[in-house]
Amino acid sequence: MPPMLPAAFTTRASLATVLPSSLAALSGETNDLGLPAMEHVVVIVVDGLGAAALRARAGHARTLAPLLGKATTIDSGFPTTTAAALATLTTGTTPGEHGLVGYRVRDGAGRLTNQLTGWDERMDPASWQRSRTVFEAAAERGVTPRAIALPKFAGTGFTAAVLRGAEFVGVQSMADRFAAAADVVATAGPGLTYLYVAELDQLAHARGWESPDWTTALETLDALVVAFARRLGPGRGALLTADHGVVDVPESGHILYDTAPELLQDVADIAGEPRLLHLYLEDGASPAAVAERWRDAEGDRSWVATRAEAVDAGWFGERVAPEVAPRIGDVLVAARKRIAYYDGRDPQRTGRNMVGQHGSLTPEETRVPLLRFGAAA
Repeated sequence: MPPMLPAAFTTRASLATVLPSSLAALSGETNDLGLPAMEHVVVIVVDGLGAAALRARAGHARTLAPLLGKATTIDSGFPTTTAAALATLTTGTTPGEHGLVGYRVRDGAGRLTNQLTGWDERMDPASWQRSRTVFEAAAERGVTPRAIALPKFAGTGFTAAVLRGAEFVGVQSMADRFAAAADVVATAGPGLTYLYVAELDQLAHARGWESPDWTTALETLDALVVAFARRLGPGRGALLTADHGVVDVPESGHILYDTAPELLQDVADIAGEPRLLHLYLEDGASPAAVAERWRDAEGDRSWVATRAEAVDAGWFGERVAPEVAPRIGDVLVAARKRIAYYDGRDPQRTGRNMVGQHGSLTPEETRVPLLRFGAAA
């Protein structure tokens, strides 16, 4: 009997519908979000701003939080990791199609590669990310696409993979990024602008979303959105969303899988991230047998699925391309409690200092806001 697995997509709209709908609205076309015709749309992407965290800190987000409701909460998709989610947002396709199926996965050369920083000639952004971006489609329609983000992302492989087709504008501070977006919106002509806010996710990883530092950053964001929305003129709209939410994991929730030797039996490599493990097996090993061992040990606090089971459950979207399937682990372990998996044999204790984490299928990680401002409201 197959395991009971949660769905990755439960809302009619999802992160995959945001940019395609925005582009359609610029042409006055019917779209999945029901957006009206507009001349310029700004999509504000706040890395790590889950709906649950925003709701919990409502008193510190007096503009954003009151707008949050059932109709303004969407699924980001799976896995809830920045590489996969931003590719879903900017292509309008799911990981099974665009190919970014995790944070760290096995590439075509058999290496375990970081999907944010591991790009090289053997993991070419132009082919590894398989879908055309919405920015490329916008340019073909005569719409000017721009991406406003931190300067350090200019020219990176990940930027080439998920932002291709957009004019990249590097701006350091959060306030200056909003100011740059306001200047862009004031220009004439149809435009589609992506505005990336990295700070909340960075603080969540370092100190947790429940920390005072994260709350202060949320207050700053709220004030900047208020000021930005006031500057939106006729025919200009903005949408605010996020790539994923965050779960704070205490050190007591660190699970050292190497202390259970049976969990490593038949496993060649472990990738993914602490809340979503991709297990790549030895040649000839049985995914079902490995999954069963992990379920026996971890089934009360994680969902465990073979690749086939995860694909059948729609975790990576309705379709997984044959070229993409081998990138997915033979077995997946997705945390459902406040835990994170680590290899205790790692002398560097990689990632063990992170508080806020994400990657799995809990509502705290998958549910994100989709808030509307200006002509989009």
